Amino acid sequence: MPAGYSFRPRGWGLALGAAACVAGILLGNWQARRADEKRALGATQQRVEVRGVFVPEQTVYLDNKVREHRAGYEVITPLRISQDHVLVNRGWIAAGPSRDVLPQVRTPAGEIRIEGVELKRLPRVLSMEKSSAGKVRQNLDIDEFAAQTGLRLQPRVIEQHSPADDGLSRDWPRAEAGAEKSDSYSLQWYSLAALAAVLAIVFSFRRGAP
Repeated sequence: MPAGYSFRPRGWGLALGAAACVAGILLGNWQARRADEKRALGATQQRVEVRGVFVPEQTVYLDNKVREHRAGYEVITPLRISQDHVLVNRGWIAAGPSRDVLPQVRTPAGEIRIEGVELKRLPRVLSMEKSSAGKVRQNLDIDEFAAQTGLRLQPRVIEQHSPADDGLSRDWPRAEAGAEKSDSYSLQWYSLAALAAVLAIVFSFRRGAP
């Protein structure tokens, strides 16, 4: 410590540093939990096979889905299985030049076999919408969609992996693919928390007599 400096912290400076440190730790913990959740999801995914008939008139387009820097939609269609229905995430299609015109999606007629991965729900994105309606949506909640359509929906979603002549892309990212990114974000937040603590201490030393 250079001569003439003494530890004389300012109250507001310590409070600001402490707040930044706590925020960094909390955000780091949040990203660490997200990484663990993604790894757990990848480890517990279950392969399934179902047979049924699509209900194309109830197809929903999930907006703002990007593949290879191209905007598009994920296409969700209910599949009728006996008296029940299950939502099938059939794949991705690019958006057209005008957002007012939805791309045409071919839907197989008659009974078909779907192979894929069972999901508990569709991933949610941050949205200001309190509820969703219409063909194009940001999010799709199973219970809410069942109430809107009157369909008896199973509490799961099937991510289709089997091929079909529908023009959709099914190049799905691995469930655990984002775990490394969340780990990186977690480390960055912890580093910022440590930096805030160090700066709060350093700037608490001031020149002059205590």
